[in-house]
Amino acid sequence: MMIKAYKHKSKTYYKVQLSITDPKTGKRHQPKFRTDQKGQRFSSYRLAEQAAFKRRMEEEARLSGDCGHLSFKEYRQKFLNCIKTTHKNSTIMQYDGDLKKWLTPDLEEKEIRNITKHDIYDFIFETMPSRGKVTAHTQKRICRNLRRIFQAAVEDGGIPRNPVSGIKIKVAPSKKRVLNTKEAEKLLLEGKDSNHPFYFHWAFALLSGMRSGELYALRWSDIDEVSGIITIKSSWSKKDGYHSTKSNQNRVCPISKELSNLLLELRNIGPFSEDLGGKNDDSLIFDDLVLPRRKEWQYGNQAKVLGEFCEMIGLEPVKFHDLRATFITNLLAQGVSLPKVMSIVAIPKQAQQTSIYGSQVSMLKAQQISSAIPFPRLLTQVCLN
Repeated sequence: MMIKAYKHKSKTYYKVQLSITDPKTGKRHQPKFRTDQKGQRFSSYRLAEQAAFKRRMEEEARLSGDCGHLSFKEYRQKFLNCIKTTHKNSTIMQYDGDLKKWLTPDLEEKEIRNITKHDIYDFIFETMPSRGKVTAHTQKRICRNLRRIFQAAVEDGGIPRNPVSGIKIKVAPSKKRVLNTKEAEKLLLEGKDSNHPFYFHWAFALLSGMRSGELYALRWSDIDEVSGIITIKSSWSKKDGYHSTKSNQNRVCPISKELSNLLLELRNIGPFSEDLGGKNDDSLIFDDLVLPRRKEWQYGNQAKVLGEFCEMIGLEPVKFHDLRATFITNLLAQGVSLPKVMSIVAIPKQAQQTSIYGSQVSMLKAQQISSAIPFPRLLTQVCLN
Protein backbone atom coordinates (compact mmCIF):
# COMPACT_ATOMS: atom_id res chain seq x y z
CA MET A 1 0.00 0.00 0.00
CA MET A 2 1.21 3.50 -0.83
CA ILE A 3 -0.26 6.81 0.35
CA LYS A 4 1.01 10.05 -1.17
CA ALA A 5 0.20 13.70 -0.58
CA TYR A 6 -0.79 16.00 -3.46
CA LYS A 7 -2.00 19.56 -3.88
CA HIS A 8 -5.43 20.59 -5.15
CA LYS A 9 -6.47 24.24 -5.14
CA SER A 10 -3.69 25.07 -2.71
CA LYS A 11 -4.86 22.40 -0.25
CA THR A 12 -3.11 19.15 0.70
CA TYR A 13 -4.93 15.87 0.09
CA TYR A 14 -3.89 12.23 -0.02
CA LYS A 15 -4.16 9.55 -2.68
CA VAL A 16 -3.94 5.78 -2.29
CA GLN A 17 -2.51 2.97 -4.37
CA LEU A 18 -3.02 -0.65 -3.33
CA SER A 19 -1.17 -3.75 -4.43
CA ILE A 20 -3.27 -6.93 -4.25
CA THR A 21 -2.51 -10.36 -5.69
CA ASP A 22 -5.37 -12.45 -7.12
CA PRO A 23 -5.21 -15.78 -5.20
CA LYS A 24 -6.64 -17.67 -8.18
CA THR A 25 -4.53 -16.34 -11.05
CA GLY A 26 -1.52 -14.79 -9.29
CA LYS A 27 -2.12 -11.56 -11.20
CA ARG A 28 -1.34 -8.34 -9.35
CA HIS A 29 -3.99 -5.60 -9.12
CA GLN A 30 -3.03 -2.02 -8.27
CA PRO A 31 -6.21 0.05 -7.83
CA LYS A 32 -5.72 3.80 -7.29
CA PHE A 33 -8.22 6.21 -5.76
CA ARG A 34 -8.34 9.73 -4.34
CA THR A 35 -11.86 9.89 -2.92
CA ASP A 36 -14.08 7.86 -0.62
CA GLN A 37 -17.40 6.27 -1.63
CA LYS A 38 -19.15 9.64 -1.27
CA GLY A 39 -16.66 11.35 -3.57
CA GLN A 40 -14.90 13.28 -0.81
CA ARG A 41 -11.12 13.77 -1.05
CA PHE A 42 -8.93 12.54 1.81
CA SER A 43 -7.91 15.60 3.79
CA SER A 44 -5.68 13.66 6.20
CA TYR A 45 -3.32 10.72 6.12
CA ARG A 46 -5.49 8.98 8.72
CA LEU A 47 -8.63 9.16 6.55
CA ALA A 48 -6.70 7.84 3.54
CA GLU A 49 -5.33 4.97 5.64
CA GLN A 50 -8.79 3.99 6.90
CA ALA A 51 -10.24 4.07 3.38
CA ALA A 52 -7.29 2.03 2.07
CA PHE A 53 -7.86 -0.66 4.69
CA LYS A 54 -11.58 -0.90 3.88
CA ARG A 55 -10.97 -0.92 0.12
CA ARG A 56 -8.30 -3.60 0.47
CA MET A 57 -10.71 -5.85 2.40
CA GLU A 58 -13.37 -5.38 -0.27
CA GLU A 59 -10.98 -6.08 -3.15
CA GLU A 60 -9.57 -9.19 -1.49
CA ALA A 61 -13.07 -10.43 -0.81
CA ARG A 62 -14.07 -9.78 -4.42
CA LEU A 63 -11.03 -11.57 -5.83
CA SER A 64 -11.51 -14.57 -3.53
CA GLY A 65 -15.19 -14.82 -4.41
CA ASP A 66 -16.42 -13.54 -1.03
CA CYS A 67 -19.71 -11.70 -1.55
CA GLY A 68 -20.21 -10.42 1.99
CA HIS A 69 -19.15 -6.90 1.05
CA LEU A 70 -21.97 -6.58 -1.49
CA SER A 71 -25.07 -4.63 -0.61
CA PHE A 72 -28.29 -6.64 -0.43
CA LYS A 73 -29.42 -4.98 -3.66
CA GLU A 74 -26.22 -6.04 -5.44
CA TYR A 75 -26.32 -9.59 -4.10
CA ARG A 76 -30.02 -9.96 -4.94
CA GLN A 77 -29.23 -9.12 -8.58
CA LYS A 78 -26.38 -11.64 -8.55
CA PHE A 79 -28.75 -14.24 -7.12
CA LEU A 80 -31.38 -13.55 -9.78
CA ASN A 81 -28.79 -13.83 -12.55
CA CYS A 82 -27.70 -17.20 -11.19
CA ILE A 83 -31.18 -18.74 -11.03
CA LYS A 84 -32.31 -17.57 -14.46
CA THR A 85 -31.20 -20.84 -16.02
CA THR A 86 -32.95 -23.07 -13.48
CA HIS A 87 -36.16 -21.23 -12.55
CA LYS A 88 -39.26 -20.10 -14.41
CA ASN A 89 -39.78 -16.51 -15.45
CA SER A 90 -42.66 -16.19 -12.98
CA THR A 91 -40.36 -17.18 -10.11
CA ILE A 92 -37.73 -14.62 -11.14
CA MET A 93 -40.38 -11.93 -11.47
CA GLN A 94 -41.81 -12.75 -8.06
CA TYR A 95 -38.43 -12.53 -6.33
CA ASP A 96 -37.66 -9.26 -8.08
CA GLY A 97 -41.09 -7.63 -7.96
CA ASP A 98 -41.99 -8.54 -4.39
CA LEU A 99 -38.71 -7.37 -2.93
CA LYS A 100 -38.57 -4.18 -5.01
CA LYS A 101 -42.03 -3.29 -3.75
CA TRP A 102 -41.40 -3.86 -0.05
CA LEU A 103 -37.69 -3.42 0.69
CA THR A 104 -36.55 -0.11 2.15
CA PRO A 105 -33.53 1.77 0.72
CA ASP A 106 -31.70 1.36 4.05
CA LEU A 107 -31.97 -2.43 3.93
CA GLU A 108 -31.18 -2.62 0.21
CA GLU A 109 -27.97 -0.59 0.56
CA LYS A 110 -26.74 -2.42 3.65
CA GLU A 111 -23.93 -4.97 3.14
CA ILE A 112 -25.33 -8.47 3.49
CA ARG A 113 -22.70 -9.42 6.07
CA ASN A 114 -24.02 -6.62 8.32
CA ILE A 115 -27.70 -7.58 8.09
CA THR A 116 -28.88 -9.19 11.33
CA LYS A 117 -31.89 -11.25 12.35
CA HIS A 118 -33.14 -8.18 14.20
CA ASP A 119 -33.07 -6.21 10.92
CA ILE A 120 -35.15 -8.88 9.16
CA TYR A 121 -37.58 -9.21 12.07
CA ASP A 122 -38.16 -5.44 12.21
CA PHE A 123 -38.61 -5.27 8.45
CA ILE A 124 -41.23 -8.05 8.30
CA PHE A 125 -43.22 -7.32 11.44
CA GLU A 126 -42.89 -3.54 11.74
CA THR A 127 -41.78 -1.90 8.49
CA MET A 128 -44.02 -3.89 6.12
CA PRO A 129 -47.26 -3.28 8.11
CA SER A 130 -46.36 0.40 8.46
CA ARG A 131 -46.06 0.83 4.68
CA GLY A 132 -49.59 -0.29 3.85
CA LYS A 133 -52.03 -3.14 4.13
CA VAL A 134 -50.11 -6.40 4.17
CA THR A 135 -51.41 -9.93 4.67
CA ALA A 136 -49.74 -12.75 6.56
CA HIS A 137 -49.48 -14.60 3.24
CA THR A 138 -47.45 -11.73 1.77
CA GLN A 139 -45.20 -11.57 4.83
CA LYS A 140 -44.61 -15.31 4.64
CA ARG A 141 -43.77 -15.13 0.93
CA ILE A 142 -41.33 -12.25 1.45
CA CYS A 143 -39.75 -14.10 4.37
CA ARG A 144 -39.36 -17.23 2.24
CA ASN A 145 -37.76 -15.25 -0.59
CA LEU A 146 -35.33 -13.54 1.79
CA ARG A 147 -34.46 -16.86 3.41
CA ARG A 148 -33.53 -18.40 0.05
CA ILE A 149 -31.43 -15.41 -1.01
CA PHE A 150 -29.50 -15.32 2.27
CA GLN A 151 -29.05 -19.09 2.17
CA ALA A 152 -27.42 -18.68 -1.23
CA ALA A 153 -25.10 -16.08 0.34
CA VAL A 154 -24.19 -18.59 3.06
CA GLU A 155 -23.39 -21.20 0.43
CA ASP A 156 -21.31 -18.61 -1.47
CA GLY A 157 -19.26 -18.03 1.67
CA GLY A 158 -20.35 -14.41 1.99
CA ILE A 159 -22.00 -14.73 5.41
CA PRO A 160 -21.55 -17.29 8.20
CA ARG A 161 -25.25 -17.83 8.94
CA ASN A 162 -28.69 -17.08 7.54
CA PRO A 163 -30.28 -14.11 9.39
CA VAL A 164 -33.79 -15.23 8.36
CA SER A 165 -33.38 -18.66 9.94
CA GLY A 166 -35.90 -19.23 12.74
CA ILE A 167 -38.26 -16.40 11.73
CA LYS A 168 -41.74 -17.80 11.14
CA ILE A 169 -45.04 -16.24 10.14
CA LYS A 170 -48.26 -17.93 11.14
CA VAL A 171 -50.78 -18.12 8.33
CA ALA A 172 -54.29 -19.43 8.69
CA PRO A 173 -54.81 -22.48 6.43
CA SER A 174 -56.55 -21.59 3.20
CA LYS A 175 -60.18 -22.62 2.99
CA LYS A 176 -60.93 -25.24 0.37
CA ARG A 177 -64.51 -25.62 -0.76
CA VAL A 178 -65.66 -29.00 -1.99
CA LEU A 179 -68.86 -29.41 -3.96
CA ASN A 180 -71.15 -32.16 -2.76
CA THR A 181 -73.08 -34.31 -5.22
CA LYS A 182 -76.11 -32.07 -5.48
CA GLU A 183 -73.99 -28.94 -5.90
CA ALA A 184 -71.83 -30.50 -8.62
CA GLU A 185 -74.95 -31.69 -10.39
CA LYS A 186 -76.52 -28.23 -10.27
CA LEU A 187 -73.35 -26.52 -11.49
CA LEU A 188 -73.01 -28.77 -14.53
CA LEU A 189 -76.69 -28.95 -15.42
CA GLU A 190 -77.11 -25.18 -15.19
CA GLY A 191 -73.85 -24.67 -17.06
CA LYS A 192 -74.88 -26.93 -19.89
CA ASP A 193 -78.49 -25.69 -20.11
CA SER A 194 -77.29 -22.08 -20.33
CA ASN A 195 -74.59 -23.02 -22.85
CA HIS A 196 -72.03 -21.38 -20.57
CA PRO A 197 -68.65 -20.92 -22.33
CA PHE A 198 -66.86 -22.52 -19.36
CA TYR A 199 -69.08 -25.61 -19.05
CA PHE A 200 -66.49 -27.90 -20.69
CA HIS A 201 -63.71 -26.52 -18.52
CA TRP A 202 -65.64 -27.13 -15.29
CA ALA A 203 -66.71 -30.62 -16.31
CA PHE A 204 -63.18 -31.57 -17.39
CA ALA A 205 -61.72 -30.33 -14.10
CA LEU A 206 -64.31 -32.27 -12.08
CA LEU A 207 -63.63 -35.45 -14.07
CA SER A 208 -59.82 -35.32 -14.16
CA GLY A 209 -58.58 -33.28 -11.18
CA MET A 210 -56.25 -31.38 -13.53
CA ARG A 211 -54.98 -27.92 -12.67
CA SER A 212 -56.13 -24.93 -14.70
CA GLY A 213 -52.71 -24.49 -16.35
CA GLU A 214 -52.58 -28.20 -17.24
CA LEU A 215 -56.02 -27.99 -18.85
CA TYR A 216 -54.91 -24.89 -20.77
CA ALA A 217 -51.95 -26.77 -22.27
CA LEU A 218 -53.79 -30.06 -22.91
CA ARG A 219 -53.48 -31.30 -26.49
CA TRP A 220 -55.20 -34.12 -28.32
CA SER A 221 -51.79 -35.75 -28.76
CA ASP A 222 -51.72 -36.18 -24.95
CA ILE A 223 -54.92 -38.26 -25.03
CA ASP A 224 -54.89 -41.97 -25.84
CA GLU A 225 -58.55 -42.94 -26.06
CA VAL A 226 -57.68 -46.51 -27.09
CA SER A 227 -55.66 -47.15 -23.93
CA GLY A 228 -57.98 -44.90 -21.92
CA ILE A 229 -55.34 -42.57 -20.47
CA ILE A 230 -54.34 -38.91 -20.55
CA THR A 231 -50.64 -38.14 -20.18
CA ILE A 232 -50.32 -34.89 -18.25
CA LYS A 233 -46.89 -33.53 -19.09
CA SER A 234 -47.34 -29.80 -19.69
CA SER A 235 -48.81 -26.66 -18.19
CA TRP A 236 -49.22 -23.03 -19.22
CA SER A 237 -49.09 -19.64 -17.57
CA LYS A 238 -49.08 -16.16 -19.03
CA LYS A 239 -45.60 -15.41 -17.67
CA ASP A 240 -43.90 -18.74 -18.38
CA GLY A 241 -45.83 -19.91 -21.40
CA TYR A 242 -45.84 -23.63 -22.27
CA HIS A 243 -43.74 -25.56 -19.77
CA SER A 244 -43.57 -28.70 -17.64
CA THR A 245 -46.07 -29.46 -14.88
CA LYS A 246 -45.83 -28.02 -11.37
CA SER A 247 -44.01 -31.14 -10.13
CA ASN A 248 -41.81 -31.28 -13.28
CA GLN A 249 -42.98 -34.87 -13.75
CA ASN A 250 -45.37 -36.53 -16.15
CA ARG A 251 -48.35 -38.38 -14.76
CA VAL A 252 -51.24 -40.42 -16.13
CA CYS A 253 -54.94 -39.82 -15.58
CA PRO A 254 -57.38 -42.64 -16.44
CA ILE A 255 -60.26 -41.78 -18.76
CA SER A 256 -63.56 -42.71 -17.14
CA LYS A 257 -66.78 -43.31 -19.09
CA GLU A 258 -67.93 -39.85 -18.11
CA LEU A 259 -64.73 -38.22 -19.32
CA SER A 260 -64.88 -40.24 -22.53
CA ASN A 261 -68.36 -38.82 -23.23
CA LEU A 262 -67.06 -35.31 -22.61
CA LEU A 263 -64.12 -35.89 -24.95
CA LEU A 264 -66.55 -36.99 -27.66
CA GLU A 265 -68.37 -33.67 -27.36
CA LEU A 266 -65.10 -31.77 -27.49
CA ARG A 267 -64.05 -33.67 -30.61
CA ASN A 268 -67.15 -32.34 -32.32
CA ILE A 269 -66.41 -28.67 -31.55
CA GLY A 270 -62.60 -28.63 -31.66
CA PRO A 271 -59.67 -28.69 -31.96
CA PHE A 272 -58.57 -25.21 -30.96
CA SER A 273 -55.41 -23.27 -31.69
CA GLU A 274 -53.40 -20.64 -29.81
CA ASP A 275 -49.89 -19.30 -29.40
CA LEU A 276 -48.70 -20.67 -26.06
CA GLY A 277 -45.36 -18.89 -26.04
CA GLY A 278 -44.53 -17.13 -22.77
CA LYS A 279 -44.03 -13.45 -22.04
CA ASN A 280 -40.37 -13.53 -23.08
CA ASP A 281 -40.44 -16.60 -25.32
CA ASP A 282 -40.73 -17.08 -29.06
CA SER A 283 -44.04 -17.88 -30.68
CA LEU A 284 -45.25 -21.43 -29.98
CA ILE A 285 -48.47 -22.14 -31.86
CA PHE A 286 -50.46 -25.34 -31.26
CA ASP A 287 -53.47 -26.29 -33.38
CA ASP A 288 -54.59 -29.39 -31.46
CA LEU A 289 -55.66 -27.91 -28.12
CA VAL A 290 -58.54 -29.73 -26.43
CA LEU A 291 -60.53 -27.02 -24.63
CA PRO A 292 -62.12 -23.85 -26.04
CA ARG A 293 -59.98 -20.73 -25.71
CA ARG A 294 -61.39 -17.96 -23.52
CA LYS A 295 -59.90 -14.49 -22.82
CA GLU A 296 -60.98 -14.72 -19.17
CA TRP A 297 -59.02 -17.95 -18.87
CA GLN A 298 -55.95 -16.50 -20.60
CA TYR A 299 -55.86 -13.59 -18.15
CA GLY A 300 -56.37 -15.76 -15.06
CA ASN A 301 -59.98 -14.79 -14.34
CA GLN A 302 -61.46 -18.29 -14.49
CA ALA A 303 -62.05 -18.35 -10.72
CA LYS A 304 -63.98 -15.07 -10.90
CA VAL A 305 -66.18 -16.40 -13.72
CA LEU A 306 -66.96 -19.56 -11.76
CA GLY A 307 -67.69 -17.67 -8.55
CA GLU A 308 -70.09 -15.29 -10.29
CA PHE A 309 -71.93 -18.18 -11.97
CA CYS A 310 -72.26 -20.02 -8.64
CA GLU A 311 -73.81 -16.93 -7.06
CA MET A 312 -76.18 -16.53 -10.00
CA ILE A 313 -77.54 -20.10 -9.64
CA GLY A 314 -77.74 -19.95 -5.85
CA LEU A 315 -74.58 -21.84 -4.87
CA GLU A 316 -71.91 -20.72 -2.44
CA PRO A 317 -69.07 -19.44 -4.64
CA VAL A 318 -66.12 -21.78 -5.29
CA LYS A 319 -62.79 -21.22 -6.98
CA PHE A 320 -61.65 -23.06 -10.09
CA HIS A 321 -59.06 -24.95 -8.06
CA ASP A 322 -61.86 -26.20 -5.80
CA LEU A 323 -63.06 -28.37 -8.70
CA ARG A 324 -59.75 -30.23 -8.45
CA ALA A 325 -60.25 -30.54 -4.68
CA THR A 326 -63.75 -31.92 -5.34
CA PHE A 327 -62.34 -34.59 -7.68
CA ILE A 328 -59.69 -35.59 -5.12
CA THR A 329 -62.16 -35.70 -2.24
CA ASN A 330 -64.62 -37.81 -4.20
CA LEU A 331 -61.92 -40.34 -5.08
CA LEU A 332 -61.00 -40.64 -1.41
CA ALA A 333 -64.67 -40.86 -0.41
CA GLN A 334 -65.11 -43.76 -2.84
CA GLY A 335 -62.31 -45.65 -1.08
CA VAL A 336 -59.46 -45.04 -3.52
CA SER A 337 -56.18 -45.18 -1.59
CA LEU A 338 -54.26 -41.97 -1.03
CA PRO A 339 -51.12 -43.22 -2.86
CA LYS A 340 -53.28 -43.99 -5.90
CA VAL A 341 -54.95 -40.58 -5.74
CA MET A 342 -51.56 -38.92 -5.37
CA SER A 343 -50.29 -40.62 -8.51
CA ILE A 344 -53.31 -39.39 -10.49
CA VAL A 345 -53.33 -35.77 -9.35
CA ALA A 346 -49.77 -35.25 -8.06
CA ILE A 347 -50.63 -34.11 -4.54
CA PRO A 348 -47.58 -32.66 -2.75
CA LYS A 349 -46.74 -33.28 0.92
CA GLN A 350 -48.74 -36.43 1.58
CA ALA A 351 -48.98 -36.04 5.36
CA GLN A 352 -50.31 -32.48 5.16
CA GLN A 353 -52.73 -33.19 2.34
CA THR A 354 -54.06 -36.30 4.09
CA SER A 355 -55.40 -34.21 6.95
CA ILE A 356 -56.78 -31.51 4.64
CA TYR A 357 -58.64 -33.86 2.33
CA GLY A 358 -59.51 -36.26 5.14
CA SER A 359 -61.62 -33.58 6.82
CA GLN A 360 -63.23 -32.77 3.49
CA VAL A 361 -64.18 -36.42 2.96
CA SER A 362 -65.94 -36.44 6.34
CA MET A 363 -67.74 -33.21 5.47
CA LEU A 364 -68.76 -34.53 2.06
CA LYS A 365 -70.17 -37.74 3.50
CA ALA A 366 -72.10 -35.75 6.07
CA GLN A 367 -73.60 -33.49 3.38
CA GLN A 368 -74.67 -36.23 1.00
CA ILE A 369 -78.00 -37.92 1.62
CA SER A 370 -78.47 -41.60 0.96
CA SER A 371 -80.64 -41.02 -2.09
CA ALA A 372 -78.10 -38.74 -3.77
CA ILE A 373 -76.84 -39.82 -7.15
CA PRO A 374 -73.22 -41.10 -6.97
CA PHE A 375 -70.84 -38.46 -8.29
CA PRO A 376 -69.70 -40.31 -11.45
CA ARG A 377 -73.27 -41.18 -12.45
CA LEU A 378 -74.54 -37.62 -12.25
CA LEU A 379 -71.70 -36.53 -14.57
CA THR A 380 -72.64 -39.29 -16.99
CA GLN A 381 -76.21 -38.02 -17.07
CA VAL A 382 -75.15 -34.43 -17.59
CA CYS A 383 -72.69 -35.28 -20.36
CA LEU A 384 -75.24 -37.42 -22.21
CA ASN A 385 -78.10 -34.91 -21.96
